[in-house]
Amino acid sequence: MPPIASSPGSMSAADSRTTARRLLGAHLTGRGVTLRITEVEAYAGEADPGSHAFRGRTPRNEVMFGPPGHLYCYFTYGMHTCCNYVCTAPGEAGAVLIRAGEVIDGAELARERRHTDKDRELARGPARLTVALGITLADNGVDLHAQGAPVRLHWQEPVAQELVRTGPRVGVSGPGGDGETYPWRFWIDGDPTVSPYRPAKPRRRRAG
Repeated sequence: MPPIASSPGSMSAADSRTTARRLLGAHLTGRGVTLRITEVEAYAGEADPGSHAFRGRTPRNEVMFGPPGHLYCYFTYGMHTCCNYVCTAPGEAGAVLIRAGEVIDGAELARERRHTDKDRELARGPARLTVALGITLADNGVDLHAQGAPVRLHWQEPVAQELVRTGPRVGVSGPGGDGETYPWRFWIDGDPTVSPYRPAKPRRRRAG
C-alpha cells in the first residue's frame, strides 16, 4: 500500500480504499475531544452508486471533488450529521466515511455532548461520532490539516495488518449497482467501539 503523507505540505491524493485503510488509528480532534479512528468506509465517487457523487457534481457534494484533506459533511435522516475525509485529486470525487472511534482525550466533554456515560458508545457510529466531536454541517469544507482548524486530523503509525478487517459497507450495495457488496469497510479487529454491521436492504420491485 502506498504511504500517505503525514504533513499538510506534502499531502497527496490517493485512492479512497487506500486512504480508508490508512485512516485506521489516526487521531481526529474536534472542539476539545480527540478520538482514535477505529472504523471507516471507502466511497469511489462517480463510479460508485453508494456515493453522493455518483450522479455528478452538485452544490451538496462539491467538497468531495477536492482538494484532498478536507472534511465533507452531510445531513442524513433529517437529524444526523456525518463526516468524510476527502482523498482524491481535485476534479475527482472520492471520500472516506469516518464511522467510529475510541475517545482518547476529552471524554467528559464527549459524555456531556452524547448524554451517556458508556465510553464505548461515545463515537460508535458516524452520527454519534460527529456529536462527540462537536462537528456540524458548518464544518463542511474544513481543511483537516490546517493550523487552527476547528477539526483536525493527525496521522499515526499504521495499524498492524493482522488487526485490520474488511467487509461490506453498512447498508450499502456494491458499485456494480446490482446488489453485490464489496469489502470497502475497514475496521480494527476486536475493538469495542466498532459499530454493528447491517446489510443493505433489497429494493422491492413494483408490480407490473
